[in-house]
Amino acid sequence: MWTDDQCAEPGAERPGGARRRATIHDVARMAGVSRQTVSRAVNDQGEIDPGTKERVLEAVRLLDYRPSRFARGLVQKGAVTAGLVIPDLRNPFFPEVAAGVLEAAEQRGWQVVVWDSRIDEARERQALDVLSHQADAVIGYFRDPDEVLTRHIGGVPLVLLERGPRQTRFAGVGIDAAGGVAAGLGHLHRAGHRRIGMLDGVHGPGPRRQAFLDQVRRLGLPVDEDWVVTCPEHSVAGGEAGMERLLRARPGITAVFGFNDLIAVGAMRAARRHGRQVPGDLAVLGFDGLSLGELVEPALTTLHIDKVRLGRLAVEQVARLRTGEEPLRGADASVVPELVVRASA
Repeated sequence: MWTDDQCAEPGAERPGGARRRATIHDVARMAGVSRQTVSRAVNDQGEIDPGTKERVLEAVRLLDYRPSRFARGLVQKGAVTAGLVIPDLRNPFFPEVAAGVLEAAEQRGWQVVVWDSRIDEARERQALDVLSHQADAVIGYFRDPDEVLTRHIGGVPLVLLERGPRQTRFAGVGIDAAGGVAAGLGHLHRAGHRRIGMLDGVHGPGPRRQAFLDQVRRLGLPVDEDWVVTCPEHSVAGGEAGMERLLRARPGITAVFGFNDLIAVGAMRAARRHGRQVPGDLAVLGFDGLSLGELVEPALTTLHIDKVRLGRLAVEQVARLRTGEEPLRGADASVVPELVVRASA
């Protein structure tokens, strides 16, 4: 009888021709480390040399090692475990998204394992390598193209957040940036603003920037590259730095749209340093609808994303992929940001 403690070669056959499943011992032997080191690498726990960790995860991939979730006591028998990959838990938007996913999963009796990729593509791929062996499905934010994700996720269902998949066996949940930005800029336009700038996110042109450019052109407003500044990071400090540059390039602007609420708050702080009152001299519009928008002074006008709906759609997509049902597409798999008017604009 075969057991986890046997030292047979990985992939060896049991009597009768059936191939046995690789064990933690096989991984440890291939990587030349202890079982404890394998466990720490697979579970992203404790201090471990990066080179050793990479060697262990490569052995995991080569052996198609799938740790026993039941043996580790991570889930109850028969429960579904979903992996959730979040890019930056320090950004308050993403914990709110995670809370939406956790709430929807809990209603189905599912477990959720959260992985912070720290805005690092290598860690995103590492998350897929690990979660594809630990979870029944994965939900998350990823920047790699679909073909790269396919190599790392294997046959596990994958739901992409804020991105439409090209692979038909994946599903996605989108944010209707165009619909939200149209509402936000329409509000600024009706208030008399004709010189509107944008503080974009650090990862370069994306749907929010394109929606901004399309809408200001539709409104017949002046726009060129100087009206859009890329912030160095998605934070209040990033918004301050970006606003400093935007005010130097376009000192006559009367309104600014921030890629997210943190950047918008930073824009307000920089504007005040330059003696500009918000909203008297400069209107500020955010995007995401974070709770902190109600706490700053003046309170932030924003395009609010319903994170509960986002989580519910993501979990619904997982359920559909697991049962072979056609995933939701288009507007049915998208969240439209809602304009919340407060004091800043």
